[in-house]
Amino acid sequence: MRISKLFSNFLESEKAGGLMLLGCTLLSLLLANSYFSADYVNLWHTQIGNHPIEYWINDGLMTIFFLLIGLELEREVYIGELSNLKNALLPVSAAIGGMLVPAGLYLMLNYGTDTQSGAGIPMATDIAFALGILSLLGNKVPTSLKVFLTALAVIDDLGAILIIAIFYTKNLIWSNLLIALGIFVFLLVLNRLKVRNLIPYLVCGVFMWYFMLNSGVHATITGVLLAFAIPFGNGDEKSTSYLLQNWLHKPIAFIILPIFALANTAIALGSESLSAFEHPYTIGIALGLLVGKPVGIWLFSYLSVKLKIGELPEDLNWKTILGVSFLGGIGFTMSIFIALLAFSDIEHINNSKIMILVSSLVAGLIGLLYLRSILKEEAIDTD
Repeated sequence: MRISKLFSNFLESEKAGGLMLLGCTLLSLLLANSYFSADYVNLWHTQIGNHPIEYWINDGLMTIFFLLIGLELEREVYIGELSNLKNALLPVSAAIGGMLVPAGLYLMLNYGTDTQSGAGIPMATDIAFALGILSLLGNKVPTSLKVFLTALAVIDDLGAILIIAIFYTKNLIWSNLLIALGIFVFLLVLNRLKVRNLIPYLVCGVFMWYFMLNSGVHATITGVLLAFAIPFGNGDEKSTSYLLQNWLHKPIAFIILPIFALANTAIALGSESLSAFEHPYTIGIALGLLVGKPVGIWLFSYLSVKLKIGELPEDLNWKTILGVSFLGGIGFTMSIFIALLAFSDIEHINNSKIMILVSSLVAGLIGLLYLRSILKEEAIDTD
């Protein structure tokens, strides 16, 4: 299977970015539980313009991350894996199963309680971490498996974006929302007029972000809207969308996501942290990521092929799909992000973060060890 230059660059940055995310997470946990604990945790709560630094990271910098997600999704839809309906329906089915089953398991334990809003937490897959783990297996991994995981995670991110927009929007201020949408429409007009210069899109994007921020809809949605307003053209290396996407990969992989990890995993652990494992909402998160994700992804993939909706690539089998399904249980970035929106109680947030980290680590290890065993067997059989 031929891989485009942009996809290769994306894969490389996501691999290294995933490993850097892991390093930053470990560093943050170490500092939060060291002699410097109080100073380190308080650093992220330092006020800038009536909001803590953590707020500007989650509502500001993460908008740029969502811009990249939007650009990747646009490329997948127009000329990538999702442009061919038959090819697209397999990862689409997998992503749907990987969202519905975890949410269902979570709600089994939390429906009707004050924590039912956390159902979106185990629905997410962290593409950087998942590809980072997959990269540890080297060239044993079939290219089509990497493409499947990437497409699955991108669709998963779209699902997370829709969940944020629909279920985590509070106190809607219509005037600001209409202004933000008006700016979006203006950018679409510029697109139709074939204005390829990035500057007006980025400047208007800042204003759109400001009004979206003050509308009640989460500001990061701006990133996705802006992505679809930026000219795609034929998607070649000279297109505006390609140039921006290519430029964003490394700053996001090596600056924005590591900063997000540092800010949101500054958790001081103590004997009371063990209580994180005994609440219905944290058990629901673990059950969703460790059981719901692999079951949902594998089962819906299998059904889509058996019902002749999707098509399994020739160099893949159901064992390798199961391995990737376990990697889908690595929630991390998006799961933590949704936890911050779902809960207002700091204890709920911290307990959720702990369970997300533990579950993601376990899911990653299971996926890594299982895939290494399966790919090794297949290599022996081939020889």
